[in-house]
Amino acid sequence: MSRTQQDALSRTALGVFRLNGQLLAVSEKLAEPAGLTAAWWQVLGAVLPEPLPVAGIARVMGITRQSVQRIADLLVRDGLAAYAPNPAHRRAKLLAPTEAGRAAIARIDPGHAELAARLTAALGGQDAFEETVRVLDRLSAALEAVEAVGAVGAEERVD
Repeated sequence: MSRTQQDALSRTALGVFRLNGQLLAVSEKLAEPAGLTAAWWQVLGAVLPEPLPVAGIARVMGITRQSVQRIADLLVRDGLAAYAPNPAHRRAKLLAPTEAGRAAIARIDPGHAELAARLTAALGGQDAFEETVRVLDRLSAALEAVEAVGAVGAEERVD
């Protein structure tokens, strides 16, 4: 790997870490009036289209199953989600939003729409925003492909 490649990887990682922090901070602000945290919003958002098992939510979000389980249990405790039987797997119940959970997400929508409009303008329009999404998707897919080839950072063993 060349020094230029390493520098590009380092700058990319730092940029993504910074972006993650920025998105989490703005998400916390958007979610707060609805009585949610950014993490609760993420998990509820993952099951809005259809109920999913905790492991499925974790895969979609790219976080550990244990983290999702903790949040899912809190959402259920507070009546924002419920567990339902999973016809595909007896022990892995499905998490689904309740009406209260859907209402909480709906309260976030106006602020979310305003932020989306402001970001679209700051990026130079919808096409530029869509290109940003494509680049991030491409980076994620490339990292997945590299990880699939072998353990990142593992040294080759010669026996």
